[in-house]
Amino acid sequence: MGDSRGGFRAARRLIDLAEAVRTAPELPRAALAELLAAHGERPEDLTEEAFPEAGAVELRAAARRMAALLGESDEDRAAEALNALFEECGARPRLTRHDGHPWHLHVDRGGEAGWGDWFLASGAFALAQLLTEYGRIAWGACAASGCGRFFLATGPGSARRYCTGGCATRARVAAHRRRKRDEHGREGRGRSDDEG
Repeated sequence: MGDSRGGFRAARRLIDLAEAVRTAPELPRAALAELLAAHGERPEDLTEEAFPEAGAVELRAAARRMAALLGESDEDRAAEALNALFEECGARPRLTRHDGHPWHLHVDRGGEAGWGDWFLASGAFALAQLLTEYGRIAWGACAASGCGRFFLATGPGSARRYCTGGCATRARVAAHRRRKRDEHGREGRGRSDDEG
């Protein structure tokens, strides 16, 4: 899946915004607008008038809600949560073409959707596309202790648990050290029991 596909771009935007809000819960409106612009949102849609502070509040709240879904590892629960979001947002797919882009699907309530509804609907649609295309959860929150960073897992192979190879390696090393510590602890207790 590459950047030429709308679902991947929307999923990447979802991940990036949810991660930004996870790490900075009160991320300023200007920083959110910058992040949206980096993902192709039109400058005229990101002015203070078109994207006011109230819109930023809605977007941050929606990003926090989507973060909970990004941490879901059970396919059935994820599908139920996605269907609930579609129902809540009244999301119906519609074809649209703008700014020189070819026809593509949008799933919001048109121009009337608030920033939060737009983000919930488009994020849910992106995750639903990934779930149906890969037949598994193709996203996650890093399982490494102290990380929790959101990631897309759209590569081949089984589901990922870590955001990067570095986190996976640190987790393996930490698990190895714990096992060694536990083994030494058991050996030490065994010797003291024998001596007694």
